[in-house]
Amino acid sequence: MTQAAEQLVQVSTAAGVTTITLDSPRNRNALSTALMAQLLDALAAAVADDAVRVVVLAHTGPVFCSGADLKETAAAYAGGTVPAGALGEVLAAIWECPKPVLAQVGGPARAGGLGLIAAADVAVCASTATFAFTEVRIGVIPAVISGTVLRRLTPRAAAELYLTGEIFDGARAAQIGLVTAAVPAAELTGTVRRYCAALVRGAPGALAGTKELLRRPAGADLRTELAELSALSTGYFHSEEGREGVLAFREKRSPRWVTDPE
Repeated sequence: MTQAAEQLVQVSTAAGVTTITLDSPRNRNALSTALMAQLLDALAAAVADDAVRVVVLAHTGPVFCSGADLKETAAAYAGGTVPAGALGEVLAAIWECPKPVLAQVGGPARAGGLGLIAAADVAVCASTATFAFTEVRIGVIPAVISGTVLRRLTPRAAAELYLTGEIFDGARAAQIGLVTAAVPAAELTGTVRRYCAALVRGAPGALAGTKELLRRPAGADLRTELAELSALSTGYFHSEEGREGVLAFREKRSPRWVTDPE
């Protein structure tokens, strides 16, 4: 009889919000190959489900994510592939998810865990959470996570924290752009719920389009860029969602995609 794979990621859905929970506290939610595969599956399922409007990335145990699974990495030196090689696919899946992704960080995050946080659209941490880019201290570099992290951090902060590997707190994480907000631990869940309540009021297509807009590089010529953006804006006003949203506003009611009471 084949032994069932250990479940390292838990998924629950309520009121349009899917919560994907890293559930490997025995190794501080390290990014093992198995955990990342399950995380990718959970993300794909959330994207495919039209009832899901928002994705929350949470964790069990006191640690959000300790980074790469170094035990698995050491074993892979005998001829396997180190788990860090799969992290890029996970970061891309979070970054490119057409639905808003919110990271709920209640405890420490290190190395690759910071890549997950930076990939999310909104990240809220407990003020007591701590962070560090510890790669240089074990002889490697924060390469793959830079794809998301360097899009968030200020250049000076990135240089300091990448090179020193020093620990910093939630307030600093918010100051440099790694997280959206740092709140007292007792307020973390409530803050995440408020963000989710705001996000589910957005039209699904408009939210996906806005995420693409946020990733859009600035054009070299402003007038050309504004002409392209004007056409994009007009297209959304003429879309089914745009027409419904304008009509709902005029009729002083919620648009059809909003299911929660006013």
